[in-house]
Amino acid sequence: MVDRLTLQFSQGLNVLTGETGAGKSIILDAIDVVLGGKVNNRLIRQGTQQASLEATFEEDERVLAWLQQQEIDTLDDGTVVCLRELSLTGTTVRSRSRINGVLVNLQLMGQFRHLLVEITAQGQTVQLMDATRQRELLDLYGGNTILKQRKLVESAYENWKKAEKILDKRKKSEQERLQRLDLLEYQIKELDEAQLNDPDELQQLEQERDRLSHVVELQKLSYQTYQLLYQDDNGEPAIADRLGEAEMLLTNMTDYDTEIEPLLEMVKSALTQVVEAGKEINGYGDRLEADPQRLTEVEERINLIKRICRKYGPDLADAISFYQKLSAELEELNDDEQSIEKLEKEYNLAEEELRNICQELTLLRQKAATKLEKQLVKELKPLAMDKVVFVCQITPCNPSINGSDQIIFILVPTQGKKYNPYPVPLLEGK
Repeated sequence: MVDRLTLQFSQGLNVLTGETGAGKSIILDAIDVVLGGKVNNRLIRQGTQQASLEATFEEDERVLAWLQQQEIDTLDDGTVVCLRELSLTGTTVRSRSRINGVLVNLQLMGQFRHLLVEITAQGQTVQLMDATRQRELLDLYGGNTILKQRKLVESAYENWKKAEKILDKRKKSEQERLQRLDLLEYQIKELDEAQLNDPDELQQLEQERDRLSHVVELQKLSYQTYQLLYQDDNGEPAIADRLGEAEMLLTNMTDYDTEIEPLLEMVKSALTQVVEAGKEINGYGDRLEADPQRLTEVEERINLIKRICRKYGPDLADAISFYQKLSAELEELNDDEQSIEKLEKEYNLAEEELRNICQELTLLRQKAATKLEKQLVKELKPLAMDKVVFVCQITPCNPSINGSDQIIFILVPTQGKKYNPYPVPLLEGK
C-alpha cells in the first residue's frame, strides 16, 4: 500500500482517523517494527525485496543514560535515530537494526523501545498496570522528598550488597584458609619431626653409612697402611725406616757440601709426616668398631631425608627452605586480623541501616498515597463515576534498591464491583 512515506508528529496528542483499510494501522506497525517488533513478509511491498524504516526521537535523560551505558554515540542535534532494514529471501524476512548508526541486536532494541514508546491495543496490558511503573508514578507524585529518600535507599542498598559480597567472599576464602591451615600444619609437623637443620647432613650420613658398612675392610687396609709407613711386623723395613736411613746419608753429605742441606730438610719433613701419618692411621684402625645398631639408625635417617626431599626438595637445602616458607605462611594465616565476626557485624549494620532508611521511605510513600487517593477520586467523580474507589496499596517486601514496598493501584470504577487487591485493567469506555 505504501511505497514511501515520511510522517512528522507534532507536540501533544496526535490522532489518526480514517475509514477501515485506510492504512492507520500501517503507521503503528511501522513504529512497532522499527523498534524491534515482529516482522513478516507482508511488511514488504509486493514486488520488492527490501524495506527500510527509520524513526527519529528526541533524547531525554533516561535515553541519554542508556546510550552512554551501551557506548553508543549521541547526535549533535539531541535526537536519536532508529533504523531497521528488512530483506526478503523467498518467504523469509531478515532484518538489521541500528541506533545512531550502530548495529544492535533485537534484545538491545527491545530495551531501548521501553524508554521511548508503548504500543497497546484494546485490552492489552499497559505500563499503568505494571507494578514497577505504579511505584515510579507514586514516587514522582511524592516529589523531591521521596526522590531524595530514594537516593539514600540506593546508596544504603549498594553498601549492604557490597558488605554481603565481601562477607560471602571471605566465608569462601575462610574455608580455603582453614583447608590451607590443615595442610600447612600437617606438612610442618612432618618436617618438624624430621628435625632438618644442616643442609649437608645427608652427605655426612652417607659417608658414615659407607664407613659402618665396611668396618672390617677398613681395619684391614688401615693396618696394612700402618705396616708400610711405620712398622713392618715381617721384618721388612718400613717407609719411615727408609727415610731415616736417607736422612743419615744426607747428613753425612752435608759435611762436604752444604748445598745438600735443603734436600736434607725435605727428607726430614717427609720423615716427620710419614711418622705422623703412621700414628694417625694406627689410631684410626683402633677406633673402628662394628656397630650394627648405629648402621641401622643411619640408614633409616637417610631414607627419611630422601623421602622428605622427594616431597619438598629436590635436595635437602630446598626442603629446609620450604619448611621456613611454610612456617612464615602459617604465622601469616594465624595472624589474620579481619575476622569473619567483624565482617558479619559490618553486614548486619549495613542491613539495619538499609531497613531504617527503607522504613522512612515507606512513611513518605504512605503519606503521598493518601494524598493521591483523594485527589484521583476527586478527578474521577465528575466522569460519571460517583462510586469510584481508588486505593494505593502498599505492602512490605524484602529490601531492594527501590525500597521495601510493593505498590499496587486498585481501582473499582463502578458500584457493585468486587474490591480486588490486584491491578485490573479498566474497561475501554472508562
